[in-house]
Amino acid sequence: MVQLILNDLLVPGVPLVEKIIRTVIVYAALIIGLRLAGKRELAQLNPFDLVVLLTISNTVQNAIIGNDNSVLGGLVGVATLLFLNYLVVRFIYANNKIETLVEGKEDTLIDGGKVQDKELKREMITRSELEIAAHKQGIGSLNEVEKAVLEPEGGISFIIRQPDLSESRHSELLTRLDQVSQELASLRSAIGPQLPPM
Repeated sequence: MVQLILNDLLVPGVPLVEKIIRTVIVYAALIIGLRLAGKRELAQLNPFDLVVLLTISNTVQNAIIGNDNSVLGGLVGVATLLFLNYLVVRFIYANNKIETLVEGKEDTLIDGGKVQDKELKREMITRSELEIAAHKQGIGSLNEVEKAVLEPEGGISFIIRQPDLSESRHSELLTRLDQVSQELASLRSAIGPQLPPM
């Protein structure tokens, strides 16, 4: 009985070299597939994308482990994935050209306050999804955004529009007028009916 349990736990059903090769192939296929699918898949902007990402792990499980249910086989698969990822990240970190090739470059979704519909369409992001991403970062409206960038890892960065000089002067004048009105109102109430109403 103990022999049978140990056999199931420690004797892989697939040769270890095959398991390593399977893991490398699946890892490379996932990197290429996610790169071709676009940054949207990484950003998880809607429930459909999340479902796809969650089911990918279950879909590739058998491709990595084959007919092996042993603990040792699973550990070899995990170790191979972690080691491969470590090598790839180290290699990419040392080489900017490879990083751009693997991760892609950023895409400008809003430029100069204008939504770039062509980029949204290419990345399959709707205006409402862009608005939701802005709301999550505390931005009330896309009209407040000067620039929005879809980063290579899938996040969206927003740069708030700075008011121009005439807008800021207008706002400052309105603030000062409000202060003067409040001071006049407090003077009227302090002096009483002696001041004529304005």
